Amino acid sequence: MIRHVELKDAEAIQTIYNDAVLNTTAIYANDPVTVANREQWIKEKLAANWPLFVFELEGQVVGYATYGVFRDYPGYIHTVEHSIYVNPQFSGRKIATLLMTTLIAEARQQGYHTMIAGIDSSNEASIYLHKKLEFEFSGRLKAVGYKFNRWLDVDFYQLILQENE
Repeated sequence: MIRHVELKDAEAIQTIYNDAVLNTTAIYANDPVTVANREQWIKEKLAANWPLFVFELEGQVVGYATYGVFRDYPGYIHTVEHSIYVNPQFSGRKIATLLMTTLIAEARQQGYHTMIAGIDSSNEASIYLHKKLEFEFSGRLKAVGYKFNRWLDVDFYQLILQENE
């Protein structure tokens, strides 16, 4: 079941986020966060009217997705950048696909023109998901991230949400 986030989801989101921080290059952060940090993040997302969806399975939050500012300049107000994370114990169940289709529908309904994804170049599962959802490869930034004692490349993918006017 996909639903809007509630503050009570902070601990589950923290667990998912921290797993990505500690075990993957999906997030170029090195330090885990606290539940209080995720509570504050949820409050900020809601206060700014950004969507934040969770995927709940048998009463447990196993994934989340959101979008927000791509770049903080007026010329980018029609473009959003998204984030999506799924508990690795529940991968392969199409949770990411369902969250992404919900997020894309929300962005279209809100009138955004373009959705951006910044993906670690080695994250084959995320790249596959985005291509499946018709995101187009837009470029690679080489050696812009550093984690696990190595340089990382970031691929950018974009989805045009609205036809040109």
